[in-house]
Amino acid sequence: MFANIFFDWLRNINAHLAIDEVYLHIKHQSAMQTILIDVLKIPVDDPIAFTFFTGYMAMAAAAVFFLFERGGVADKWKTSLLISGMITGIAAVHYYYMRNYYMETHTSPVALRYIDWTLTVPLMVVEFYLLVRAAGAKIGLLWKLVLAAVFMLVCGYIGEAFTDGSKSHSMIWGTLSTLGYLYILYSAWMGEIAQLAAKSESTAVQKGVRSLAWFILVGWAIYPIGYMAMPGGWLGADGLGLLRPHDLDLIYNLGDAVNKIGFGLVVYGIARSESAAKKVVPQGAGVLA
Repeated sequence: MFANIFFDWLRNINAHLAIDEVYLHIKHQSAMQTILIDVLKIPVDDPIAFTFFTGYMAMAAAAVFFLFERGGVADKWKTSLLISGMITGIAAVHYYYMRNYYMETHTSPVALRYIDWTLTVPLMVVEFYLLVRAAGAKIGLLWKLVLAAVFMLVCGYIGEAFTDGSKSHSMIWGTLSTLGYLYILYSAWMGEIAQLAAKSESTAVQKGVRSLAWFILVGWAIYPIGYMAMPGGWLGADGLGLLRPHDLDLIYNLGDAVNKIGFGLVVYGIARSESAAKKVVPQGAGVLA
């Protein structure tokens, strides 16, 4: 009797496992078909759709790389690489949804993009704080950088999402947004960040801060060009006519790839350099005088 009950129980388990296996197989096939359909929907003459798709893949690959490489650096750099992985990982998720949004509507995913930036840009300025923390950076510096980044993004969102083609609206909010950017730029080149980096005993940290400062100066300057391509912008159809409204997404996508992945690679390079230096045994170490 008990043997029959036991074997019935085993048969039920096997049946459920078989059902789960079939379900997972169907789910996997469905996911692959969805990806294939998304790829097939990309027009060969649409560079914006192309950059959304490649942006998603590049961000995902970078996130995996940074997170896996945490194990190969000294403990004090693990948080920095974690932040780099979070920046690109969050961006990858948003690029997946932005890609789908654009493919369905062929309009700019303004809200999704600013949600992404509101999460990732403050994390990018956190990288500055982590680099100069050993040189005596206070928590107040971190809060000032984060607040400046959020202020910059909120003003930019108001200027871009709520415009009705008015040049004055986009100009006013774009100018306010620039104030937040200029504070971060000043801090990186001449303010607290630059001064703390100069005090650092690490040459790698000094070079790293200077490299990230160049990203702020040159890399982040890409975004205002995209901002001015929107309706009502100076470079758009209502202004100088140099850019089309859809060029905005192309410029933003390229800017994100350069800045988010580039930021992480600079931090990774510093971490590897510093970690390797720690492993080098000084000549004569261990020899008793």
